[in-house]
Amino acid sequence: MKTCSVFGHSDIMITKELEENLNATFTQLISDGCEEFLFGGFGMFDDLCHKIISELKLIYPNIKRIFCASNPRHIQINKRPKWLKQEDYEEFVYLDLKFDWWYKRIYYRNCAMIDKSDVVVFYVEKRENSGAYKVYKYAKQRKKRIINLYNLN
Repeated sequence: MKTCSVFGHSDIMITKELEENLNATFTQLISDGCEEFLFGGFGMFDDLCHKIISELKLIYPNIKRIFCASNPRHIQINKRPKWLKQEDYEEFVYLDLKFDWWYKRIYYRNCAMIDKSDVVVFYVEKRENSGAYKVYKYAKQRKKRIINLYNLN
């Protein structure tokens, strides 16, 4: 069983072409044995990916949507933010973070997601102060299989 995580800029232009590319990418990944999809749940790209994976789950019921919390208390149902719905995910996890200061927690949660993934789908352009670009560079360092739908060189 393979695992995929997704990362992109929080504010993006959603086009029909991007939706079609994501659908084709995820369908191919599922055909290649990917069954777990990890989400951090922040931003338009994550939301779009979650929507497409949820639609594909109707065709491929074996796939799992897994929310990776950046705060361990969000594993408890009564401690979750109201926007985080139980029915939107098959599993909620808190990954072991290598570093846990509150202002760096999301970056290190993202790194833990990448470490757990066989493939990482990005929508990232080169922006040095972008969190998405920072984890893109981390995935490259870790020699992960990367699919960047932004066509980053």
